[in-house]
Amino acid sequence: MERDVLRRLCLLNQLSLTDTQKDDVINFFADRDADTATLNAIDTENVERMVHVMPVLTVVREDKASQPFSREDLQAGAPETDEGYWCVPRVLE
Repeated sequence: MERDVLRRLCLLNQLSLTDTQKDDVINFFADRDADTATLNAIDTENVERMVHVMPVLTVVREDKASQPFSREDLQAGAPETDEGYWCVPRVLE
């Protein structure tokens, strides 16, 4: 990153940086540019593309409709029910 670009970014984002902080930001991005150059220099021509580093195994059950609980069992602990519905206190008047 050049000083002129950093100056424009500071103006755009309303940042006030000291000279030491500006040097730190410039050095940080210079290091990132060096890291990127190092990664770009690696030959990946014969490397197979992948989405995940580790194999992904999804263990799922068969998707089928079922009713594991009956309405009566679920409502057995309810304080009050009416014709198969839970009765709750009124919140709005």
